[in-house]
Amino acid sequence: MKAINEEFPDQEAVKSKRAKRWRLVLLFGAVAAIVAGFGGWLAVYYVGATALSHVPLEPGNVAVPTLRTLQWRDRSETTDQLTEYWAKRPLKSWQTEGKINAARALLGRFLLQRDLDAANAYLLSVEPWGAAGSTWFRHPEGDYDFTMAGLTPILFLFGDQPDVLYPDTREHLLDVLLPLEGGEPLVMVPRTFGLIRDTENHLLMTEGSRYLKNRWMALHGSTRPEHDNVANSLEAWLLKLLDDLRSAGVYEFNSIPYEGYTLTALLNLEAFGSDAVRESARDLLDQLNWNYALGSLRFRRFPPFRRQLEHADDAGLSSDRHTALIKTWISLLPDGPTDLKITENQHIGIWGCWAPYRFPDQTARWIIEKPTSYYVQIGHGPSGSPEIYSGGPGYLLTAGGVHRGARSMLVARPITLILDDKAKNLSQVLHLSGPGTDFRQWNCTGVWRDFAVAAGPVSIPKGWKPDAASETWQVYQRGESLCVAVHSTNQVGIVCLVHGGDPQAALTAIETANPDVDRLKKSFRHPGGNRIDYDTGAPQSRWVIERVDGEAVDRRFDSWPRLRGDVPSQSNAALPKGQGG
Repeated sequence: MKAINEEFPDQEAVKSKRAKRWRLVLLFGAVAAIVAGFGGWLAVYYVGATALSHVPLEPGNVAVPTLRTLQWRDRSETTDQLTEYWAKRPLKSWQTEGKINAARALLGRFLLQRDLDAANAYLLSVEPWGAAGSTWFRHPEGDYDFTMAGLTPILFLFGDQPDVLYPDTREHLLDVLLPLEGGEPLVMVPRTFGLIRDTENHLLMTEGSRYLKNRWMALHGSTRPEHDNVANSLEAWLLKLLDDLRSAGVYEFNSIPYEGYTLTALLNLEAFGSDAVRESARDLLDQLNWNYALGSLRFRRFPPFRRQLEHADDAGLSSDRHTALIKTWISLLPDGPTDLKITENQHIGIWGCWAPYRFPDQTARWIIEKPTSYYVQIGHGPSGSPEIYSGGPGYLLTAGGVHRGARSMLVARPITLILDDKAKNLSQVLHLSGPGTDFRQWNCTGVWRDFAVAAGPVSIPKGWKPDAASETWQVYQRGESLCVAVHSTNQVGIVCLVHGGDPQAALTAIETANPDVDRLKKSFRHPGGNRIDYDTGAPQSRWVIERVDGEAVDRRFDSWPRLRGDVPSQSNAALPKGQGG
């Protein structure tokens, strides 16, 4: 017979062992959670914040133009110069140049059908240098989707021309250099424990390239289910992504440097996708290009942007990636400018040389010249920064936006006044911001029609001399019909635009309308009529403007529509005061 203590073990000892086991399980779980959370935080730091989900916005009262009647040229001096630039670019090391430059240098040669033996031999000699998805320290081999997005046009443009893209080269492109196929999208950043959604530009480049390879294979006889974009659900997933970006607005708006890669990935889809995908990509491109038309003047713009913070000091007015494409397209108008040169971001502009996409008529006209005065607000959703523009023939007031914390990766910039002159960088245009010099502390949303205010002084470009002045105001005549009035202290800067060519009359009208200097810290009456109340110390979640003519405005720009305002050339209602103005 077994001993009693063997038959009936000590219950306290059993409980102690179970408790110890559970403590170990909980400790292991806590450590795993900390490791996963820390890894996720590092991924956000290295990869960049991204929208966890897209929040649809109301469209607003300003429609995106869609009418297309213009007859565009196939080529121009600008596109010829840009194609030549890339065709002459040396084919350097694939390991170091494969991400961006090598694919463009190959594309330039194929477009001009030059050095074809060397171009084909180069492609045949290389293999993928990395993997798709964002790069970070646990995934250092990422970013190969940049290369796939650059090689995809070569396949579609020349894959059926065996005397240009040789058959062996085409097969190597399909079998080796464009490895992704099937219907399972790579949504999360690799090696982030499934916690971090990849950024928009990576999703569009990676899954756009996968989708288009599937499409090529299906169009060329493949009956394999992984190449059927409808059956494998990849087309439905991609259409959902495009619709989310259209209805919520792109998260990486005006991104430096990633906006250009979003645009080129969309152009690939618009050129080579199914009818449904082409239409969806075109709608989103129309929206992004209309935003550019409203927020630029003569190919110069200075909006707030999301990613990367190290570009916060970028002071160029034409250095964003979008401008290279815009210039390339405008050069193709039959009556457009003939002296457009692409001197930066040529790696983005090359898409305008071959892609079939063209602007709607009104977008093209507004990029070239603003026909009338207008005012618009562009919403960018929760924890975002709005874009606000007041413009017209020869001028553009552009709000610099607001930072919303480290995760937002939003760069607030000074409010600027861009004129029809040759200014190329921030120092050459009138601008204002504040408080202080750290953009993380600014709320530079204080723009209304022909008016701007911020919690800091106004910077006047070198060479500007006032044409009329008092102790409180300086007035500068710019051109024949625009006067720029400035009030500047360390606590508040105000800019008022007065249409007309008499600086002294503008000064008199402003001082008559605003006799109390102390009130300028909180309120201003425009000689054109509006009284504007503002709070330059507004929280970073609120519009600086508080009331217009005593009526409260909608200051919660997290819920602003995608695009609203007053664009007189459209048949839309003016912006109601209580709904944003």
